[in-house]
Amino acid sequence: MRDFLFEMKEGLFIALRALKSNKIRSLLTMLGIVIGITSVVLMTTAIKGIDVAFQKGISALGSDVLYIDKFAWFGNRDFWKMRNRRNLTMDDYDRFKDLAKLPKASAPVLRARKTIKYGDNNVEGVILVGSTSDYVATTNFTFNTGRFFSQTESKSARDVVVLGSAVAKNLFPRGNALDKKIKIGNKNFKVIGILDEQGSFILGSFNPDNQAFIPIGTIFKYFLNRSRGSITINVRAQNPAMLADTKEEAIGVMRKIRGLKYSQEDDFAVNQQEGLMKNYNNVVGVIQIAGLFITGLALFVGAIGIMNIMFVSVKERTKEIGLRKAIGAKKRTILGQFILESTAICLFGGLIGLLLAIMLSMVINQFLPTSVQYSAVVIAIVISLITGVLAGFAPAYTAAKMDPVTALRYE
Repeated sequence: MRDFLFEMKEGLFIALRALKSNKIRSLLTMLGIVIGITSVVLMTTAIKGIDVAFQKGISALGSDVLYIDKFAWFGNRDFWKMRNRRNLTMDDYDRFKDLAKLPKASAPVLRARKTIKYGDNNVEGVILVGSTSDYVATTNFTFNTGRFFSQTESKSARDVVVLGSAVAKNLFPRGNALDKKIKIGNKNFKVIGILDEQGSFILGSFNPDNQAFIPIGTIFKYFLNRSRGSITINVRAQNPAMLADTKEEAIGVMRKIRGLKYSQEDDFAVNQQEGLMKNYNNVVGVIQIAGLFITGLALFVGAIGIMNIMFVSVKERTKEIGLRKAIGAKKRTILGQFILESTAICLFGGLIGLLLAIMLSMVINQFLPTSVQYSAVVIAIVISLITGVLAGFAPAYTAAKMDPVTALRYE
């Protein structure tokens, strides 16, 4: 064991001296590994960051919430057929609320896109959500300051608004939005609440951070005709375990409200987060496959480059190998020396790639969410070591099996 450790130590010193004597060649050889490790770490941090943001956003919507809509959000959809369905109306919601017994809470939702202004600041394309005071009970929203509108404000269609965190930051960069008057379209609204940051850019129009919330009566009064546009009914189950039962009841109640016969198919859809999750997982899966392919290609090219340089190094040091074998160096010593040299190149390249990936992820985090994980560091180091061993084995084996007499005569 002592002899083996001594051989490893000597082999490592020789490998490091060889790298030091060929600095430029060693750096160029590392380039493929640097690119490969940077790619795999960036991909890991980006996917993890997106996943954290998505899970945070989806939890704000609630995992036990159903969305009764005119349109199905995902799956095999016949758009034109769904487009011709009857709209869901406030009368449908009122009857649903009276008939459905299992939901913990339910609320009608109607959306419109509007520009919101405060002084010289404005935010275009904000999703304006109209609902009742029960809407907040169908979500997991938390408030930075203020509150949601009350039942009285909802029923009397008051000009009050609750802002998502991103909308509030854009309109009020210095804060202090509460009780201020803002313009939605050309109407003045009083800000009564600001939500905590809780959305995800992946959620698109579902992202609460990019929304503003007003009473549904107010959205009908100023922005949308009551006879046009279909509402969505948000339905929250008592708990996630009762979601399936709540969905079955919701379907039965809606069929009754819509006057559908037994043989007629549903003219509405009951959507849930499962569809969002499935769609998200499909997108992430494609990104991961593409990322792994690019990473694998970069590492393969890097490994071929290292193998090629190691073969050149073996040729250049043929006499040195012959001399070492002539004075008693074993095959395993020569084999270990060149594998250590190849592994050192890959390890240094991997560490450089890791540092570069961390710096780039800090820059990317200003635009997209990233999350550096300890597992990414471990993966980078392990991949570097494995690549070094695999790339260096063939040249090392070639050096180890050389005949010392032939090697000493090599010119």
